[in-house]
Amino acid sequence: MPTFVRACATSEIAPGTGKPLAVAAKDVAVFNVDGTFYAVDNTCPHRGGPLGEGELEGCAVTCPWHAWTFDLKTGESLTDDLKVACYETKVEGESVLVGV
Repeated sequence: MPTFVRACATSEIAPGTGKPLAVAAKDVAVFNVDGTFYAVDNTCPHRGGPLGEGELEGCAVTCPWHAWTFDLKTGESLTDDLKVACYETKVEGESVLVGV
């Protein structure tokens, strides 16, 4: 069972956007999809691009470096066979917590 750590305030990530964050010494990207928060590794496994700076469309993020796309629910690439780690999230009050 993961330990949940505060990542940020809910107000820090507007719907339809993401943000790279350090959570318990892990480099993660947290995204707000219509009020539901998702967290994945911030580093694209293709060439190391910052997924937290990528374009969000629905529940998929596209890496800003080489346009590889990943499903935020599963971590699976929609471009190739690579995958990013996903982390559980929950909201408590005004805080987004990530399970690491």
